[in-house]
Amino acid sequence: MIMSRIEAPRDEVTGNLVDRLLSGLPTDAVLTDPDVTVSYANDMASFCPAGTPAVVVLPRTVEQVQHVMRVATELRVPVVPQGARTGLSGAANASDGCIVLSLTKMDRILEISPVDRIAVVEPGVVNATLSRAVNELGLYYPPDPSSWEMCTIGGNIGTASGGLCCVKYGVTAEYVLGLDVVLADGRLMSTGRRTAKGVAGYDLTRLFVGSEGSLGIVVRATLALRPKPPAQLVLAAEFSSGAAACDAVCRIMEGGHVPSLLELMDRTTVKAVNDLAHMGLPETTEALLLAAFDTTDPAADLTAVGALCEAAGATQVVPAEDAAESELLLQARRLSLTALEAVKGTTMIDDVCVPRSRLGELLEGTERIAEKHRLTIGVVAHAGDGNTHPTVCFDAADPDEAGRARESFDEIMALGLELGGTITGEHGVGVLKKEWLAREIGPVGVEMQRAVKGVFDPLGILNPGKLF
Repeated sequence: MIMSRIEAPRDEVTGNLVDRLLSGLPTDAVLTDPDVTVSYANDMASFCPAGTPAVVVLPRTVEQVQHVMRVATELRVPVVPQGARTGLSGAANASDGCIVLSLTKMDRILEISPVDRIAVVEPGVVNATLSRAVNELGLYYPPDPSSWEMCTIGGNIGTASGGLCCVKYGVTAEYVLGLDVVLADGRLMSTGRRTAKGVAGYDLTRLFVGSEGSLGIVVRATLALRPKPPAQLVLAAEFSSGAAACDAVCRIMEGGHVPSLLELMDRTTVKAVNDLAHMGLPETTEALLLAAFDTTDPAADLTAVGALCEAAGATQVVPAEDAAESELLLQARRLSLTALEAVKGTTMIDDVCVPRSRLGELLEGTERIAEKHRLTIGVVAHAGDGNTHPTVCFDAADPDEAGRARESFDEIMALGLELGGTITGEHGVGVLKKEWLAREIGPVGVEMQRAVKGVFDPLGILNPGKLF
């Protein structure tokens, strides 16, 4: 029965691995057809090498995940955990001969407690599914990556993802209260709490958030929830320069305002969105700033912020009149990365985060880099927290252009570090930014991080080749 499912000869090592996995897993949870397993080889990042997995496993229970890790430890086989593979750093890319451990079938919402304001979920729950489920109970799960309709909570935890609402509500790490984690040797460990407070021992929960599956396999998460806020209203402000738009961002934050969203699109991005979706955005603008408030009186907040935008040099300020207009503006922002991909067919999406006060310098520097390399680079940014996504558009079939794209990508990261920033605000390190992580944290930092990994994964079988 096993041979009929594989449709290809197995070597002794692979055959033994499959047999050992099937001793504790249902047959439909173990995929060995090379035409199928190759589709699990990589996430959505460009320029990230991926290997050929030996097998793909889709467990449905914690016990099945434990079995996989025990087999992997026994046979010294690397394991690459995966969610929906919407990541942009190669963190979910397979290595040769590995077990790809896809957690998408572990997709149950186990509990939602309005009193404790928590949700307990399995890692394969899609972000949007959880958000809608808690909304029905008057609650709110704020982290909202752009891929929220597809990405999973486990993937969000693995990469410490962010989203549009981080300026007010913070990133994924701030909502993970506790985790159940299967360690490399198959043991199950619980971290954190489900209480509003808790400071017992080292904060191992935060250690796992952003670890990209290199320390353990998250099989259950206890997440903090908030009361559902009022519907937000959005304001759009046009500027004749990126510097003026960034000045407005600084004025808004310095003025003590707390927008639920503060996003920036440069002229390249605005044009790309119009070309893709014919949304009628103002292409005469050099930068479009979107601000939103979900307060009890959002119109008053928008009026105050609109005045600050005008003081910074906005050529036009247009507040939305209702939720429908607000959603239309936000849809334009959500289409940004898809629209930029359509410009040339391939993109490299950077994820540089700088202090808000240096945001204008990052935009100006990126424009110089684009001109130097004769490339189209659109910038879309979570401007309220300084997290920018300079997106390099290029033709992957043109080796020269692809090479210039990679060079520009690296120069943007170098610029971010020069401005006192970080190489990644929410996409993670993965394969793409390993060299740059070492530059950011230095040799002592790398040594300490490797030491931590050695404690949790002494054989080095968990997502090898990622981070460092």
